[in-house]
Amino acid sequence: MVEPLAVGMHGANKARIRPGDIAVVVGAGSIGMVTALAALAGGCSRVFVSDVQMPKLELAAKYPGITPVNVREQNLADVVRAATEGWGADIVFEASGNERAMQGLLEPLCPGGCVVFIGIPLSTVPLDIVAAQAKEARIENVFRYAHVFPRALAMMSAGKIDVKPLITNRFTFDDSVKAFDFASAMPPSSVKVQVELQA
Repeated sequence: MVEPLAVGMHGANKARIRPGDIAVVVGAGSIGMVTALAALAGGCSRVFVSDVQMPKLELAAKYPGITPVNVREQNLADVVRAATEGWGADIVFEASGNERAMQGLLEPLCPGGCVVFIGIPLSTVPLDIVAAQAKEARIENVFRYAHVFPRALAMMSAGKIDVKPLITNRFTFDDSVKAFDFASAMPPSSVKVQVELQA
């Protein structure tokens, strides 16, 4: 779990979080969840996490400071605007890589806010440059992580970030092949699969 957390922390660093910022994380998979936790640890007062899978959102809701948004039932931008007196979120992290999720990504963002692209789409996606210009949005990109692995370990060992609830499925080393087969078609209730080594 240290490696995905390092990705989330790198995204939080790129966002240049200020204490009290409000963030949106699009995607409640393992990367989205650790990004939300990193954003909270980095100083965000509240993080909205959006997805279409209720089991993942229910897990996210168990963390203080995280508000889940099921985008099948709610409009993300409307929810964020209602919670921020119409202003919007200071930061939007795109952690799904889903092409449809990227449409309207700038809508919940406040003027002068920051978008951090973490999820990697499988094909080229359009970006509304005029919408980004109108909000003078700062755009950052993440590819894995840089120089944060020791900090991720430190945050976990200090108890500042608890990733244990995100490990939804465990397999023994002897069942490693089964674990990879399972991970290739995970059910909606799964966030992270872990193969555990016996001492």
